[in-house]
Amino acid sequence: MEPTTLMDQARDAFDQAIQLAQGWLLSPAAWSQFGLLIGAYLLARLTNRLLEPRIAKLLTPDTANQSVLAKARRFVLIFLPLLLPLLAYGFTAIGEQVTRSLFGSGAVIAFGKRVFLFLAARALAKHIITDPFLRMLAKYVLVPVAALYAVGFLDQVIAALDAAQVNLGNISFSALAIVRGVVAGSLLFWLGQWSNSQSSTYIEQQPLRPAIRQLAIKASEFAIFGVAFLMLMNIMGISLSSLAIIGGAVGVGLGFGLQKIASNFISGVILMLEGQATVGDYVELDGGEAGTIIKMTARATILETYDGRWIVVPNEDFITTRVVNYSDSGSANRLEVNFSVSYDTDINKIPAIIEAAVSKHPCVLQEPEKPDCELRGFGDSGVDFCIEFWVEGIDDGKNRYASDVLFLIWNALKENDIEIPYPHRVVEFKGPMPT
Repeated sequence: MEPTTLMDQARDAFDQAIQLAQGWLLSPAAWSQFGLLIGAYLLARLTNRLLEPRIAKLLTPDTANQSVLAKARRFVLIFLPLLLPLLAYGFTAIGEQVTRSLFGSGAVIAFGKRVFLFLAARALAKHIITDPFLRMLAKYVLVPVAALYAVGFLDQVIAALDAAQVNLGNISFSALAIVRGVVAGSLLFWLGQWSNSQSSTYIEQQPLRPAIRQLAIKASEFAIFGVAFLMLMNIMGISLSSLAIIGGAVGVGLGFGLQKIASNFISGVILMLEGQATVGDYVELDGGEAGTIIKMTARATILETYDGRWIVVPNEDFITTRVVNYSDSGSANRLEVNFSVSYDTDINKIPAIIEAAVSKHPCVLQEPEKPDCELRGFGDSGVDFCIEFWVEGIDDGKNRYASDVLFLIWNALKENDIEIPYPHRVVEFKGPMPT
């Protein structure tokens, strides 16, 4: 549309507004409608003054009450600032019916009714909506639309936006579709985020395996945003068949470049379904990566090492390589600690002494096996032993099982006067002794 045409339309609209105002000022019917409008507003204020404290008292529950009914009452109480403009709108609508029946015209009071609707939209954006994103959307979209509706220009603006067409290949849409898509897309995105957080919270509370729980959360996320995307396309008026043609061509091109991503995604689904490795397990991969699984995403699994570092491992590695899971069959694991005693020791006493000492540790289990001390060999400096014991978990930075057991062995050997050997070296000199 050319600028001159827009200027002409704006000038014509201004002239019509001047003529309408002059007609209202000179018409007795208009003055009667003004009177009814003011009376409806004053009656709304009086009714609001009587009803608001009573409604607030009725809907306000005790602070300690957290039931579903109490939460619903608190939610309804949020909309109490809308009471005055809505009462004024209702009384004005009644007055409009009276003036139309008496004078056959109700333009002035209809304008006032739209103004009260604008005030309700403004109160909603200013006093009721607390979410930052929704408040911004209400401030810059809802309130301007309500203002255009109040002054009677909304239909003209919609017609002008609908007339501006944009063509993109086989897809054709108007400027109105763009505006509608931006607003609807913003609302759908916010609603999708909110629905996803609510569904995730609900799924987290269910008695499911962690892997199945993560898979259910991801599936609900894809379903929610998939439905939101289809709704957005429908709102914008874009044909899904046109998108299918473009999506098929793009999909073929991306398929060759995204094979690894697809492979990792499918591997992640398999991992979550089988449950062979899940969040909280301590795993060691064939490539040397080891750590506790703290997060499983659609593309990769994140391991946390003892020193707090994160290792991002592609899900495919868990399927195609050897993985040792120290937590898969249960939380109990067998550990070994090596030690040595002097050759002067009666080694037949060692197993009983060490097994009794290690059994005193509160974290050492008696099932599936009690601590077992074994003779391993005869070393260069002493006799080598090994104590095997079962504990809950693994010997990591949080659990110091090996260190605690070594302390117990040291104290037990000292209490029984058993010498712990250390390397000895014999130096032989040939010839005269050095001075």
